[in-house]
Amino acid sequence: MSARVTIKESGDVRSIEQGLVVLLGVSLTDTSADVRYLADKIVSLRIFNDESGHMNLAFTDLQEPSMLIVSQFTLYGDTRKGRRPSFTSAAPGLVAEPLYREFVSSIEERGIKVKTGEFGADMLVDISNDGPVTFLVESVMKATDLPNGQ
Repeated sequence: MSARVTIKESGDVRSIEQGLVVLLGVSLTDTSADVRYLADKIVSLRIFNDESGHMNLAFTDLQEPSMLIVSQFTLYGDTRKGRRPSFTSAAPGLVAEPLYREFVSSIEERGIKVKTGEFGADMLVDISNDGPVTFLVESVMKATDLPNGQ
């Protein structure tokens, strides 16, 4: 797995060779507790193959793991109504950026090499996804996730 992000305006390229790409969306209801939960969860998920080809290794089990973290408010685009996504569930930049930076710091504090996109910038993201394996990790359960919508 390798990935890179190119900041369109500056042409700056930031890349990783092995590790994870985290596209981080921040919602209106997210807090520092959500940031800590997501950081803990992401680095401890057993999603990498062991020598037998089974997902038994966590991110921290990799040799020299690195993480590319890119802010992605469009993850909260709601397409259920009409033909244009609504982004009313996405946190505005003044709320989202500090939480994004807190998430990056929380990962770095674990001794993990981190590369980032540029918050609020237009970026090109290139991902070579092994498998491909992609997971959606949420910090809270929504009512729609419960059986019978309860």
